[in-house]
Amino acid sequence: MRFTILGSGSAGNAALVQTDHARVLIDAGFSARRLAELLEGVGERLEQVDAVLLTHEHGDHAAGLAGLARHPQIRVFANRATAAALQSGLKHRPQWQLFETGATFRFRDLEVGTFAVPHDAQDPVGFLLAHGEDDLLSPRRRLAWLTDLGHAPRQVQERVRDADVLVVESNHCPQMLEADPRRPWSTKQRIGGRHGHLSNAAARELLAAVAGSRWRHVFLAHLSRDCNSPAAVEAACGPVLAARGCGCSIVAPGAGTPFHEL
Repeated sequence: MRFTILGSGSAGNAALVQTDHARVLIDAGFSARRLAELLEGVGERLEQVDAVLLTHEHGDHAAGLAGLARHPQIRVFANRATAAALQSGLKHRPQWQLFETGATFRFRDLEVGTFAVPHDAQDPVGFLLAHGEDDLLSPRRRLAWLTDLGHAPRQVQERVRDADVLVVESNHCPQMLEADPRRPWSTKQRIGGRHGHLSNAAARELLAAVAGSRWRHVFLAHLSRDCNSPAAVEAACGPVLAARGCGCSIVAPGAGTPFHEL
């Protein structure tokens, strides 16, 4: 299993996960045309994508669904509340594959665990993707995907503990958010609330709280372009991960990542 983050931030979010038998997008927060461009940039094509896993219905995670009408081979996995919220704005009906939040299902050679996260959407989820048979020829690897949450309750911490690689948001610096002249106070309250987004400090607290994790690498993503910076994320979270001997990558707004193999 390997993956690349195609883009992460308020302008759009999408990643590609590959196995021997599946090519799956986690979220589709760009237009279908832009998704095709991003995929071509990493040597892939939208026509080769088999499925999309949706965390929730917000536009920066699901805007591409309308354009995917031209790609009927793509199955769209979502829980019922997320699918209902999106279907009302679509002219076509995607190949919905509905799951219950908290359930684990298989798609080809991927095992997909789902869990609830606190965010201001209908029924937002995180994912724990697993691949392999846990033997010498096919060691089992796990990728945890945890973006768009206002805080990390214990049940979320427990679900990501056993991942080999964690992708987690470090969305904003509270001081930069408070000083931002472009956002109204109500928006600032939403972002910083318990159903908004993780601040750098909250991301650090999550990373420190999950004792005994098996993480080999952590990707810090979904950074605000205006209210955060890679340097601020590094200052907040870098020392915690360095003390664990864990690799760290910070995904700048508008940037992607090279493929990372688990």
